[in-house]
Amino acid sequence: MYSVEVRDHMMIAHSIAGELFGPAQRLHGATYVVDVAFMAERLGPNDVVVDIGAAIEALKAALAPLAYRNLDELAQFKGKRTTTEALARYVFDRMVEALKKGALGADAKAVSGIKVTLHESHVARASFEGAIGA
Repeated sequence: MYSVEVRDHMMIAHSIAGELFGPAQRLHGATYVVDVAFMAERLGPNDVVVDIGAAIEALKAALAPLAYRNLDELAQFKGKRTTTEALARYVFDRMVEALKKGALGADAKAVSGIKVTLHESHVARASFEGAIGA
């Protein structure tokens, strides 16, 4: 299995409802380092998994609506917990959209899976990984 990984980051504010989350129930900030890995069984016609430059731009576009925002105020998260796991799934869905629109280059047609990892600190991270359906 081949993989190509790109990275960016975002700074957000949010609160997470529920006793389990202790002090994180209050509004607080977070800086996430975001890694996205694209996996393929075979390389595309240019011998790559995806166009790395295009993947970097797609990740920037996925994070832009969240960066420097209070996620509690965004319609797409109304009534939802913006845990690190949930945000990983949100970014995954945006990457799948970019892939299906052809925004990652012609070689990306062979991508069979994507894994998104959000690093919330140097000791904690969460991921969402899924297959890409035809």
